[in-house]
Amino acid sequence: MPSFDIVSKVDAQTLDNAVNNAKKEILNRYDFNGSKSTIDLDKKTNIITIVTEDDMRLKAIEGSIISRMMKQNLDPKSLDFGDEQQASGNMIRKEISIKEGLDKEAAKKVVAKIKASGLKVQPSIMDDQVRVTAKKIDDLQAVISLCRSEDFGQPLQYINMRN
Repeated sequence: MPSFDIVSKVDAQTLDNAVNNAKKEILNRYDFNGSKSTIDLDKKTNIITIVTEDDMRLKAIEGSIISRMMKQNLDPKSLDFGDEQQASGNMIRKEISIKEGLDKEAAKKVVAKIKASGLKVQPSIMDDQVRVTAKKIDDLQAVISLCRSEDFGQPLQYINMRN
């Protein structure tokens, strides 16, 4: 039976490129001249750590990261902005985690939306992805267009289309 998987993943290399481009942009901006601002990406935990002096610079860095991600065709919905924390001295630290995989709530929303559509498909949750099977490929393509029209709070990719 034809099937495909609905997942939510971020390409690590593209994300690394976007963060490095944001670093370069911040270093070259006039309003960051003499600033001790840093942007670090921990590739193992997928957390971006920003340390800067004030709230204005923090917002500028966040905007730079988001714009660079969009230029690299990454969806900024995959960013989960944490709370601001006081770092040493008068510095502010903020951690931005990258959402990997569909969490249970988003997967349940996807499955509920597919079942409510009335299409003759069988969605099932498998770990951090949703597998959809059907008798016809046309039904699977209808599910993809249905999911693209809806916002589930996470970017979705459609992989492993099989006959």
